[in-house]
Amino acid sequence: MSKKVAVVTGANKGIGLAIVRELCKAKFTGDVILTARNEKLGNEAVKMLKSEGFEVSYHHLDICDQGSAKQLNDATETFGEQAEVTMRTNFWGTLWVCHALLPLLRPNARVVNVSSFVSKKALDTCSPQLQAKFRDTELSEEELCLLMGQFVIAAQQGNHQAQGWPNTAYGTTKIGVTVLSRIQAHFLTKTRAADGILLNACCPGWVRTDMAGSKAHKSPEEGAQTPTYLALLPDGMKEPHGQLVWDKTVQEW
Repeated sequence: MSKKVAVVTGANKGIGLAIVRELCKAKFTGDVILTARNEKLGNEAVKMLKSEGFEVSYHHLDICDQGSAKQLNDATETFGEQAEVTMRTNFWGTLWVCHALLPLLRPNARVVNVSSFVSKKALDTCSPQLQAKFRDTELSEEELCLLMGQFVIAAQQGNHQAQGWPNTAYGTTKIGVTVLSRIQAHFLTKTRAADGILLNACCPGWVRTDMAGSKAHKSPEEGAQTPTYLALLPDGMKEPHGQLVWDKTVQEW
């Protein structure tokens, strides 16, 4: 557990939700726990905040129920635990699938890895040293994997920010996906230059899904536009390749 913990009650909406968001914006150096009586609404609020790049965990709490209050005492998830699970899902899962499928690609294949605009926001809050590493076009996949592992260890030790990492597990894992896509594209250009394969990372945007909640700006159909655009790039095109694309536009990394 981090040295500091912020527990916000009644935080699935209204003032409570606003307090959670402001704590995250202020880069609160600890665990932020959003509590609510309604589990469904509480989890939806957490998913929405995570899609905005904030690290928040949910715990059920009915302040009118003494037993509910006692359960909160020993059931909180640490940032280190969040980091490990999120890294396994977003970065390692993507890496493992790519290792299995990239050797099977045919000429003119298209690969689209789903990243997020949060990766760019997280990159901008990294230390200058980490930013330089993640922007290094010669960074290897092995070096990237080591960096992702170092973040999880630092998060578990509670000193990730002191080591120059952003205070977002989701955002850091998406840095990994974006940079992995650049590395994979470089590898394909080097080993299969004549095959016309294009590989990119994309941000679907803030989409109304189980993760982002009902207040997100885009419908699932609108969120599918950029990934589909990249998947259907015509034969013969050479760009975009190894880029982060959002709203069908290449983003500066």
